[in-house]
Parts: sequence; C-alpha cells; structure tokens
Amino acid sequence: MRVTRVQAAAFDPGAELAAFTASAPDAGAVVSFTGLVRGQDHAGQPLTAMTLDHYPGMTDAQVAAIAEEAAKRWPLQGLLVIHRFGRLLAGEPIVFVATASAHRRAAFEAADFLMDWLKTKAPFWKLEEGSAGETWVAAKAEDDAAAARWE
Repeated sequence: MRVTRVQAAAFDPGAELAAFTASAPDAGAVVSFTGLVRGQDHAGQPLTAMTLDHYPGMTDAQVAAIAEEAAKRWPLQGLLVIHRFGRLLAGEPIVFVATASAHRRAAFEAADFLMDWLKTKAPFWKLEEGSAGETWVAAKAEDDAAAARWE
C-alpha cells in the first residue's frame, strides 16, 4: 500500500495508524509520525491558527514523488502520507506519515526521510496567526540541512 493524500479535511491519526497497520500484516515494523500545529509561533508567542496554502495538482504530484523516492530507497511494505492544507487551529494534526517494513531501521529511516523532504520540497506556504498578528513562515536553514543528508 502506497497512499498519499493532500486534503483540507481533518483526520484521526489513531484511526489512520490502525488501518495502515492492518494493511501491512507481514511487516515487522511500523513507524508513524504526526505533526501538529504548535501553540506558539516561531518567536515563542501564542499561536491560534496556521493557514497552509498550496498549488493543487503541483503539491499532489510533489508529495507523490517524495513517497515514490522513499519506496525506491527502502524496502517498504507500505507507506502513507497525509498532508492537510487550509486553516488549522493550534493542536490540530497537519501531517501524518506511516511506513511499514520487515525491519525497523528501514521503517524509521523512510519516515525520517519523508518528513525531511515534505518539510523542504513539498510546495506549502504557512501563515501563522497569533497575538502579534499574521506572519508568513520562512524556510529554515536547519530544515534544509536535515533534508540535504538524503541527497
């Protein structure tokens, strides 16, 4: 199973993980990651919401390409990527990644790779809303450095 979804709708990480795990009965390892909207902005101020903007079609294709690259690099029995867009409140899930493999190392590394590349190569733009107003989130050098290790 290799599934990618770019969607506005909320999702339940627990339900997604249960369904994903059931779809990979021969896996020896399942790794998952859920990214949430933080309660603080990049400056440590209270954050109420984040809006993720994207280019439909282009974003879907890039997320699928990132998943395809992970599937080429690691022996995966399953892969699931869900990435939301639109306005999300603090505490809501933004992204969910799950990988299944015969062995834990491949599952961990593939999930780590997926998150690094989603963070830096998927075309999403983030607008934070908080007590200080609205601010577009700039790319971070540490995210680029993390993604570069997979080049």
